[in-house]
Amino acid sequence: MFSDIIDVILGNVYLKFLATLVLSLIVAFMAKLIMKRIFRPLARKTKTKIDDLLVRSISSVIFYAVLAYGFRLGFSHFQFDSAALTNLVDSLLVLIISIFLIRIINNFAKHWKTEWADKTESTADDRLIPLLKNILEAVVIVLAVFFILDVWDVNITPLLGTAGLAGIALSFAVKDSLANIIGGIQLVIDKTFKVGDKVELESGDMGVILDIGLRSTKLRTYDNEVIYIPNGQLANARIKNFTVPDLSIRVNVNFGVEYGSETEKVRNVVLNAVRATAGVLEEPEPVVQFLKMSDFSLDFVARAWVASYAEAYAMKVELTDVIYNALGEAEIGIPFPTRTVFTKEIE
Repeated sequence: MFSDIIDVILGNVYLKFLATLVLSLIVAFMAKLIMKRIFRPLARKTKTKIDDLLVRSISSVIFYAVLAYGFRLGFSHFQFDSAALTNLVDSLLVLIISIFLIRIINNFAKHWKTEWADKTESTADDRLIPLLKNILEAVVIVLAVFFILDVWDVNITPLLGTAGLAGIALSFAVKDSLANIIGGIQLVIDKTFKVGDKVELESGDMGVILDIGLRSTKLRTYDNEVIYIPNGQLANARIKNFTVPDLSIRVNVNFGVEYGSETEKVRNVVLNAVRATAGVLEEPEPVVQFLKMSDFSLDFVARAWVASYAEAYAMKVELTDVIYNALGEAEIGIPFPTRTVFTKEIE
């Protein structure tokens, strides 16, 4: 009985088409149910959210993809003189896959914007994520058009050649802008600096990062001037970041005493004065070092640490005053350049 029904179905193309369609519908429902009841709970148990995004994206299109493929198999039972219907179904499959890829791109873009871009003060990532999303979506759409044209036996070789030439011309026209955009991406990924960091560039410019944009970075100097530096230059430049590995920084004050001074006494007097100065850290402890014997003085340097680079300049000014007064109170002379002139009496 059951075999007779199978024979009837296999002998009639319409029944085979209907059976294929029903079977594909069942498979589509089962696939959607499996994604919802099994894979989604499993994805929620993991720490990463990438699998959640993939499962959500696949769940949204898997039903239509399986159903479209069922139509494709069902139509294959008909012996049409024209392949128009088959091409139409293949085009529909390309569209479904394209929609699936675009949804994945959108879901990842929303996730990265929420989890990453919105938590940083830089505007580069806020602009970068939508830009990359639009570029990837455009690539998916262009590829979908090419695949659909290929399904309908349209020769796409001239189109590919034209697109290649246009891409080369466009790359030459916007190479500087692309270099700056790629440089901005490198700065964000490498975390060279962030908004609020104090940096010194190769050019000698020093200041605080105001903003990391997609094409340029804003640096506010201590004269309250804003410098715009292209990201392409910064990506290949040597940059000194005063905020890493932490905010603490060492302050150096050079000074000299006159010849004949006891070096140990000089070290003790200055070191005690530095340690007693408010704002100087106990660890790392301050040091006073005897550097060299110059033409007119014995040269020393006092080194002390402060908690933040923002305090460094004010501390250097204060320590200079403290060291000068300490040397004066200890009656240690501070030399100045002298010159001895010999004269010869002419008879």
